[in-house]
Amino acid sequence: MNYLSKSSPMLRAGVISTAGLLAASLLSPAHAHHPFGMGDSTNLTALQGLLSGIGHPLLGPDHLLFLLAIALIGLPRPRTWVLPLLAAGLSGSVLSQFILLPDAVAPWAEALVSLTLAAEGLMALIAIPTSLLFPLVALHGFLLGSTIVGAEPTPLVTYFLGLLIAQGALLLVVTSWSKALLKRIGAQGQRLSAGIWIGIGMAFAWVALID
Repeated sequence: MNYLSKSSPMLRAGVISTAGLLAASLLSPAHAHHPFGMGDSTNLTALQGLLSGIGHPLLGPDHLLFLLAIALIGLPRPRTWVLPLLAAGLSGSVLSQFILLPDAVAPWAEALVSLTLAAEGLMALIAIPTSLLFPLVALHGFLLGSTIVGAEPTPLVTYFLGLLIAQGALLLVVTSWSKALLKRIGAQGQRLSAGIWIGIGMAFAWVALID
């Protein structure tokens, strides 16, 4: 870390670009499907809906990295953000049941979700306000909810419950860990991490559009 902080901007840009491209090659953005090979939404049972809701944010790299990056932003009183962010995500998921996402728009939606990682990097650099987290979380919730369209009421409810469990647990971890992490990596580490997250988000968005 000391070496990188003292190195030239060109070298740091190379590290950021390499990290973003490597992440894109290893972890392509998650598409609209259920984890564990559960198939179509209309055939889900209540238990499968719950497991899918828990698994989707954890197995989709764009969703997972988005939640993890909240630790890097430097939110004031981080734990107080958990419930409002969960509410924003759930609102987006509920909205997705009434506004269907056309197949032709899906790649662009995935690219937009990937760019939320870049937005978090900009928040960590204090380039854009942290209040934008709420619409960004709602966007993630919308795409997560769009994968369950057409399901029966019971698996739909358990799917949403699974989303709340998985995202709530992750948000509790990252907001509890945020201050200690930022203290450990320092301002230079935060800026470098922000640059890496911007690179990953842009790379993910590119992969989503060309895939």
